[in-house]
Amino acid sequence: MGLRALIFFLAAVSAPAATGSLKELLDSVEKRYNRSQTLQVQFTETYSAMGRAPKTESGTLYLRKPGRMRWDYAIPRGKVFLGDGKNFYLYTPSNNQVEKVRAKESEDMRAPLAFLLGKLNFDRDFRSFRSRPEGGGQWVIADPKSANLPYTKVEFLVMPDARIERVRVTGHDLSTLDFRFDDERVNPRLDAKLFQFTAPSGAKVVLAGEN
Repeated sequence: MGLRALIFFLAAVSAPAATGSLKELLDSVEKRYNRSQTLQVQFTETYSAMGRAPKTESGTLYLRKPGRMRWDYAIPRGKVFLGDGKNFYLYTPSNNQVEKVRAKESEDMRAPLAFLLGKLNFDRDFRSFRSRPEGGGQWVIADPKSANLPYTKVEFLVMPDARIERVRVTGHDLSTLDFRFDDERVNPRLDAKLFQFTAPSGAKVVLAGEN
């Protein structure tokens, strides 16, 4: 996936008021993530599209407020997605190329992983909610208010401690991007240097959207 497509899934989300126990559940999720200053978690992401074999990647995700994130991939090894608060960078080792986009150019994006950056607000962009239990958790299915967004549905698997274990995003083309999060650590000590991007030796840096 390109950098803009990845940012779409990684930057800011929300939804309008639910009622009863579902509203309480959403409130508890907001409090958990919006109060954290740093976060470290193991992730597995699977992209599925019609006519294509699913593609799975995994690694370690580090986050630090305000707006800093680093996805270090173990599979494929060496791949990095980093946001330093001003720019986003995607380094792909297979072609030794860095794709860069200015953060201000993605501010109007709404991304179903906003909770990672402590920007979760379930009273902003979604117009309806459903829920269903699964195992020890609860799936929350949310529909976006606007039809102009690049996704049609977002699903969150919330555990009893208000931890989000999975996020599944469905696009207009029925493709899905499914994230699973494990071994979550809230407020670990993270060196600021983790969120400073340095292009690998010989890597070509291109601005997203350029030919």
